Amino acid sequence: MRILTLLLTTLFGLALAIGGAWLLSLRGSPFYLFSGLVLLAVAWGLWRHRRWASWLYAGWLLVLLAWSLWEAGLYWWPLATRLGVPALLGLLIALPAARRSSPHGYTGPSGAPVLLAALLVAAVAFAGIPRHLHETRGTLPMAIVNADAALGDAPQPDGEWQAYGRSGYGQRFSPLTQITPANVGQLQLAWQMRTGDLRGPDDVGETTYEVTPLKIGDTLYLCTPHSLAIALDADTGKERWRFDPGAGMEPQRQHQTCRGLSYFVDPPAPGATAATACAARVFLPSADAKLHALDARTGQHCSDFADNGVLDLTHNMPFKQAGYYYSTSPPLIAGGKVIVAGAVNDDYAVNSPSGVIRAYDVHNGQLQWNWDSGNPEQTAPLDPNDPAQVYRPSSPNSWAVASADEALGLAYFPMGNRTPDQLGMYRTPAEEKYASSVVALDIATGQARWVHQFVHHDLWDMDTPAQPVLLDLDLPQGRTPALVQPTKQGDVYVLDRRDGSALLPVGQRPASRHVDIPGQTTAPTQPYSSLSFEPPALREADMWGASLIDQMLCRIQFRSLRYDGRYTPPTLQGSLIYPGNFGTFNWGSVAVDPRRQVMFGMPTYLAFVSRLVPKHETSGRQMNKGEHGLNENKGADYAVEMTPFMSPIGVPCQVPPWGTVAAADLRTGTVAYQYRNGTIQDLSPIPLPVRIGVPGIGGPMLTATGVAFLSAATDDNFRAYDLATGKVLWNVRIPAGGQATPMTYLDSQGEQVVLLVAGGHGSIGTKAGDYVLAYKLRK
Repeated sequence: MRILTLLLTTLFGLALAIGGAWLLSLRGSPFYLFSGLVLLAVAWGLWRHRRWASWLYAGWLLVLLAWSLWEAGLYWWPLATRLGVPALLGLLIALPAARRSSPHGYTGPSGAPVLLAALLVAAVAFAGIPRHLHETRGTLPMAIVNADAALGDAPQPDGEWQAYGRSGYGQRFSPLTQITPANVGQLQLAWQMRTGDLRGPDDVGETTYEVTPLKIGDTLYLCTPHSLAIALDADTGKERWRFDPGAGMEPQRQHQTCRGLSYFVDPPAPGATAATACAARVFLPSADAKLHALDARTGQHCSDFADNGVLDLTHNMPFKQAGYYYSTSPPLIAGGKVIVAGAVNDDYAVNSPSGVIRAYDVHNGQLQWNWDSGNPEQTAPLDPNDPAQVYRPSSPNSWAVASADEALGLAYFPMGNRTPDQLGMYRTPAEEKYASSVVALDIATGQARWVHQFVHHDLWDMDTPAQPVLLDLDLPQGRTPALVQPTKQGDVYVLDRRDGSALLPVGQRPASRHVDIPGQTTAPTQPYSSLSFEPPALREADMWGASLIDQMLCRIQFRSLRYDGRYTPPTLQGSLIYPGNFGTFNWGSVAVDPRRQVMFGMPTYLAFVSRLVPKHETSGRQMNKGEHGLNENKGADYAVEMTPFMSPIGVPCQVPPWGTVAAADLRTGTVAYQYRNGTIQDLSPIPLPVRIGVPGIGGPMLTATGVAFLSAATDDNFRAYDLATGKVLWNVRIPAGGQATPMTYLDSQGEQVVLLVAGGHGSIGTKAGDYVLAYKLRK
């Protein structure tokens, strides 16, 4: 035991001394070098049986305690990782066997001072257990403000879910009332179905189940990552039809996902019957850049649409590299049009397909207008048969779900930025105007009616990732048509959806101007919203790890990177980007209760490292096929390398929580509460359900009774929350990652069903699967 204690103390001291010297050379904290030298002295003293060794270690523990409280306060997670290993080593040193020189008795130091100091340190650390960083405790106002709030332009039965966010308003709100905070704990699995579409070894990294099914009549409609469309019996999950577009595999696709289908039905014509072919149709965007119109009853192509039911979306594209362009989100149905946007691969090439948004006649697939953010004034449709007519290369695209207010005649598209995302020298004034914004397009003509930008000259891939949510707000000036837009930065903008003006205060802040490559520029200021879940700027003291050593290594990384706060430009040195491009909010958006005029969401906090790499340094390096890693930027002078800011053992370098749930009053912009969300059960080698607050991606759903449903965290759990308090009311394990947004409906027996597709998410490493899970109240 004595040899083991000496060895551990010496190694601990050497690691802290060497790393501490490195950190100090970067102008970091001197505490690690000091600690390493103290531990080496303790090891020498223990080896020489000096009484002062125990006193020195006990004294260092007390200094460590004081330093930890000064840096981190009385919070469990930062204290535990600073104090845990030293306290355990102290208990080891305090053991008599650790100081025994022979079988005949003791020589050397007493263990009493170390034991007392270690116990004190442990006691203080455990005193911090009830306290957690970045939490806001409170209660959300639950009074009904507008009992007659619009749930969308087109009326639909309460028990249906006819669009991705239930309606074109994107609220993710159901008026159903059977499931309440009092009985939600009685939910149990009613049925499950497996689609058969599983992630394979040849799939791209981001092969993901992100689909929210539709429920129309007695049928559920969903799609799978490999673009299968499936119709199910809403009572039993039994398959009714299946359509495979044969989209195939393509290694250059950045994403392999399908978030949903779109549904359209004409008002019944005289003499029409339910069996009339394509009287109701669903639209499937497939991964090979095609749009399929399918008979909702049979799954067969609608022959009157485009080319026998298939529309090739690569028409008039300036570049047509395989896998560079496709639609991951369902198209928007509005004004008798199917309006299609698409994703363009980030950071693959300067010359990429266009981010054009196009409206087609919902019946025959004829192009009605095209709005290209690189050429925004020219919305007259190009001739699909004229190869000389092309859209602007690489123009900002809209890959997330869109919304519509048909009464105002407007469609709202969240916009990305121009690829390459981190290099701003290729952009035109028009592209700069519409990038990283929300734009309102006239449904009839495609003309831009207004734009509100959330990032100026975006160099961070901070594209607007989430569906805009529409509702009417009761404000001092009266009832106002509003649009709620969550952003990757954590800001939530509340705008007048008629003209894009701010309903809650917004402003501009100075931003870092540091660049280190020719031609790169930055914007002098950046926008912010008064309603925000933006995290505080990182400090060296916020670095985290399982022990002092990997925490120290995270501090070395932190001091080695460029960090000027939010909007630090990407550099050759490597820049710390926080919030990272994973987003505080992402495609899951937020759920809004239009009657109470409140929102519920899942703010996530992960820092990323963005590094510009000169092309001559990329020779022989493996290029990434996905958003993270080394991306080529073909045609540019610099590649870009983006990675999560992780410790050597693979956990985030910033102190948790990394994932939360939160709610806010949209009339006042007041955050009511924010709590850590999710456990490390499926992240840790030891499957303990420790609620640390883990990252996630996906979206929430609300019901009229004040229950929120969410299953997006990196543990394989599905949860229900009390909207008023954020308290978890129901928590069930699921067989795969639940990164899709749930929905709810009534079955033929009039019973409320909560449904979730659980298939995992490749880029965050949750368990793959192919499950459709339906839950009902226990009878």
